[in-house]
Amino acid sequence: MEFYMKLPRNKKEFTLFVAVISIISVNIIAPVITCFEAGFHMYVWAEALQIIPFIWLSVIALVLLTYKPAEYLTFKIVDKDDSFGAHIVVNILCTVFLMSIFLTVIGTWIGSRSLTMEPIRMFFYKWPRNFAISFAVELCIAQPIARFVMLKMHCLTDSRSEKIASDAD
Repeated sequence: MEFYMKLPRNKKEFTLFVAVISIISVNIIAPVITCFEAGFHMYVWAEALQIIPFIWLSVIALVLLTYKPAEYLTFKIVDKDDSFGAHIVVNILCTVFLMSIFLTVIGTWIGSRSLTMEPIRMFFYKWPRNFAISFAVELCIAQPIARFVMLKMHCLTDSRSEKIASDAD
């Protein structure tokens, strides 16, 4: 039942779900990682805010590219009969794993406004930190909020459908 109530049921709901998660994630993860890179100062935070639209576009593209591979990895790890929580945590883990690999490089290119080998050369130094920050934000903030939005939306639409059905009788 939790799968049905807390996750998207169609493409329109999937779009809303991804929008909620990506907007929350990008607005937290990008500035935090930028501050770890350049220092926790207001001007660094302001600089990070300027690149967020570009990071957000790359996040949306990567969500669409990594959605199926992350789903495949999730089903390789969890069993069909495992709990909703197990499915969600493993799916978040797989999604963040794949996206953080790409965004450790692409995000640095966007943030520095230059295509250099630096993010590739420093990848194994920076990726674990980026992965940990992203995983924590997704697991504890972005995903729970997006699932809550889905739950409330489904409760409203389901109660309206039931009311319409009872009125028709």
